[in-house]
Amino acid sequence: MSTDVKRLITLLATLLLAALPTTAARAADGDAPSAGQRIANALRTSPVYVDESYADAVPPSRQRQLADRIRRTGLPIKVVLTPFTKGDAFDGDSDVLAGIVRDRLPDRRELVLITPDSDFPDSLRGYEWPADTHQASRAVAAAGFLDEMRDAGLADLTAKAVDLVAEGKGEQRYEEATADLGGPSPQPTKSGPGSESGSESGSGSGSGRTGWWLLLAVPALALTALTTRAALLRSRKRSPALPQLVFATARAADEAQVRRRAEAEVLALGEATRAADVATTPGLQQALDAYAAAGRVLDRARGLPDLAGALALVQEGRDALADSPGLPLCFFNPLHGRAALRTGWRPLGRRDRLDAAVCQECAHTLRDHRAPEVLTDTDGDGRTVPYFEVPAGRSVWSATGYGSLMSPLEGFNSARPRAR
Repeated sequence: MSTDVKRLITLLATLLLAALPTTAARAADGDAPSAGQRIANALRTSPVYVDESYADAVPPSRQRQLADRIRRTGLPIKVVLTPFTKGDAFDGDSDVLAGIVRDRLPDRRELVLITPDSDFPDSLRGYEWPADTHQASRAVAAAGFLDEMRDAGLADLTAKAVDLVAEGKGEQRYEEATADLGGPSPQPTKSGPGSESGSESGSGSGSGRTGWWLLLAVPALALTALTTRAALLRSRKRSPALPQLVFATARAADEAQVRRRAEAEVLALGEATRAADVATTPGLQQALDAYAAAGRVLDRARGLPDLAGALALVQEGRDALADSPGLPLCFFNPLHGRAALRTGWRPLGRRDRLDAAVCQECAHTLRDHRAPEVLTDTDGDGRTVPYFEVPAGRSVWSATGYGSLMSPLEGFNSARPRAR
């Protein structure tokens, strides 16, 4: 037998011996409840489960009020309020949580489940089995769009979602609440995820089996885990994880191409201002100021956020020349072009809702409860973040939202773009 083969056998035997005591201990002591099972166990005594990280937002007194509210509806409503993090027991996915919790409830024939939306941390998501009888998905989604919920905390938002589910008019309420967003209504989503989805296996997966396959499976799984962990660590070093507020990575844009576009548009604005008649162009001075500002920004631009700022200033200058102010560039990603409508949007960690101008694509994305593309920037620590997360004192674009929050020219004049 060769030396390499002997070493391989020794390694496999070592891994197997290391795994067997753990398996024996689990057989003797019993597996600790999984995260999904702990939640399901808690829901047997109360229809409301609140993770300790949300205890300040939904204290015990509010939890009891929510539970009483649910019981009065007479519906099989359960509420699970827990944060999501990529790589947790639910892989940071509310769909996975819903499937796992439902799979572990003793009576799962009829269930309405309300959870935070993993894609939109300040929103809720509704699931219903076996069918969307109470229109729970739309009812829960509608709660976050209501004007009366503009400054609501998590407890009030959840209570409103329960009321809308009990009303049974989720489709109508959703259409009413989102009517100002424009565009076609999205198709209803599935009532709930399949119970087979998730990071945890079902209760009937045969967790007690320790047959002959252990001789092969344990070493293979151990080696795979080590390899995967090393790859993840390398990946994290290469690209730090973005915070939860980043709904999607920015569209890959060729910076050189955007710069050429900005140069052409700044030049065109300059020619238009020189050709304008002072007597018949009341906004000429504003257009000249915007042209000058756009030129300075373009000269100093060292990334897409500044180039997008030059385009925003050009757009303001054009509107001034035409004496017909329109909507600014898209708030989420100004490289999408001019906005088509305005809509309310509440950033993570803030109680106030921003009045953001968004393009039609982003408006449809928000209506579908999906993640719009966001133009990213770097903060003071060098992390990649949404441009609007950079402190307003360091970024005129964060302060102005490229025109959604205030005029780009006004922002430029009051606080020059930061030196990078």
